[in-house]
Amino acid sequence: MEEKKETVAVVGASPLKDRYSNKAQNMLEEYGHSPIPVAPKHETIEGKTVYHALTDIPQPIETVTMYLGPARQDKVIEQILDLKPQRVIFNPGTENPQAYEKLKSAGIKVQEACTLVLLKTGQYTKPFNP
Repeated sequence: MEEKKETVAVVGASPLKDRYSNKAQNMLEEYGHSPIPVAPKHETIEGKTVYHALTDIPQPIETVTMYLGPARQDKVIEQILDLKPQRVIFNPGTENPQAYEKLKSAGIKVQEACTLVLLKTGQYTKPFNP
């Protein structure tokens, strides 16, 4: 069975090569997924159009991978609730337990994990716990 490839919003995307969000965007692409960078201050990252808000993205998103700290997530969480992706991955440093219940109540799965580790270990597309 071929693994399902996803359209993934990378929230907090950065053009800086040493940032985990940049590494994740590149690795998602390398693994055949379609990463979409989301950041308010950039126009392109790694040759891809950057969207300034999740709600600006014209196609459905299966996964949101979070690279913004909890103090900056309020607007993003509201946009995620509007967007209704299947899951949100909270990478290390972005954990936000206050948002988890809101997301779960809307039928969105929440995962505390590192996108890079999930990809490298083959766990990215395995069923995840709500």
